[in-house]
Amino acid sequence: RNAGLKQLLPQTGLVSFLDSDDISPTGRFKADLACFGEDPGLDLTYSRMTLVDKIDGETLEPAADSHSITVRGIHLSAGIFARNLIERTGGFDEDFKQAEDTDYLLRIFESQTKYVMPDTVALYYRRHPGNMTKEADVPFREFMRAIHKSMKRRKADPSLRRVEGIFDFKDLAQWRFL
Repeated sequence: RNAGLKQLLPQTGLVSFLDSDDISPTGRFKADLACFGEDPGLDLTYSRMTLVDKIDGETLEPAADSHSITVRGIHLSAGIFARNLIERTGGFDEDFKQAEDTDYLLRIFESQTKYVMPDTVALYYRRHPGNMTKEADVPFREFMRAIHKSMKRRKADPSLRRVEGIFDFKDLAQWRFL
């Protein structure tokens, strides 16, 4: 990700990320980009994601028999970031084995970021046996390390915001975790 950010063209105004095993829904950017047009001072739109266990290979939409739930959670691909926000935040912490994206998002939400949270769906997050988050201890340890770093930053600098509102898990009991 850091290598990609270094390759941004000078005229690049907005940045989005997408992991290789996730899908960006058709029309994903239209509504969120309009938010930037309405407010030129906006730093970030942070949308929802749909967790799915099956994607239709032709339509690239959740399969008819897929288990799915739409939530707001920590996922880098849920955001569209203004270039100046990326520059203010700096790069991803390459000491992380995983959860560097969580650390990055926490740093963004802690700062004086101007953001909106539209109800649009930014990605289909595919849950499958090969997900990195399915490894035994590494994902949990790295996620907790990102949370700990956030706590330490906020303790050292009380002007940093508490991170609120980026988790919204409605009807989670209906989701079958794989």
